[in-house]
Amino acid sequence: MNKQDRIKGAIYGLLVGDAVGVPYEFNLPEQLPEYDQIDMLPPACFSKTYPEIPIGTWSDDGAQALSLLDSLLYNHEMDAEDLMRRLCNWYQYGYMAVDYEVFDVGVQTAEAIRKYRSGVPLSQVAKNDEYANGNGSLMRVLPLALWHQGSDQQLIEDAYAQSHVTHAHLRSKVCCALYCLWARAILNGLGIEDAWSDAVEKLRNCLQDRPEDLQQLNFHIRPDELSQGTGSGYVVDCLKSARYVLQQQTYQDVIKSAVALGRDTDTTACVAGGIAGLYFGYRDIPQSWLDQLRGKQLVEPLLEKLNLHMTT
Repeated sequence: MNKQDRIKGAIYGLLVGDAVGVPYEFNLPEQLPEYDQIDMLPPACFSKTYPEIPIGTWSDDGAQALSLLDSLLYNHEMDAEDLMRRLCNWYQYGYMAVDYEVFDVGVQTAEAIRKYRSGVPLSQVAKNDEYANGNGSLMRVLPLALWHQGSDQQLIEDAYAQSHVTHAHLRSKVCCALYCLWARAILNGLGIEDAWSDAVEKLRNCLQDRPEDLQQLNFHIRPDELSQGTGSGYVVDCLKSARYVLQQQTYQDVIKSAVALGRDTDTTACVAGGIAGLYFGYRDIPQSWLDQLRGKQLVEPLLEKLNLHMTT
């Protein structure tokens, strides 16, 4: 695969993963269908979380990821103010949402947007306490790694800035940076676990003079431990859950395994799905899932621009 194939797989991978996970959100593992019945279209006996939302619709995860991608392509840099304006447009008008319909909004993101709209400066709208570490900035950050052509240090700083818009605690920022470096290593040809190890090593090197950042990485994220995770909305658990399900050998099994964890199914599947699409490629995404995915007319123009950016 060339980089364009991987990038297409990554964007569609996160969107498809999000859409597959939407009907199952907030259910515990024991409330979900059997593994072999987990699909874009749940079995008839299963009560969907959003019965009014058509199958194949991405949620806030996909819409915010596309908002970030559009912002990067338009501004040719990570512009936090522009990203927040686009998040406001998503929240108010359904920008980058399928059918312009917003049906799932994270608590921290919604609060930051409301503060910004009321006139609070951008640097102050996001909570930065330890308990404000949802996965809302992690779920949308992948386009930054795909678009970025700067140094690892610059990628880390931009990942921090991207997170600060809605999730200002250092732990969320470090998770976003680690995820971006992970994606970059895969984009450059490494396997899932080799890329993870490479990302951890590079992040530690870049943070060697920042003890607070290193403490978050080493004592809270604990990247050297491979654990199952629970599929929750906590940013560290979301990242660990995604890494765990990425031990599977196909895109489809990654997504089904992410959903099978329960709880925040759409975001776990989105975060894992982006990496799975990046590694396994667009062609490994089940055609039936791609056929059922709605809103592709929003995606294709952005992919064309991103491919052009990669070749210039």
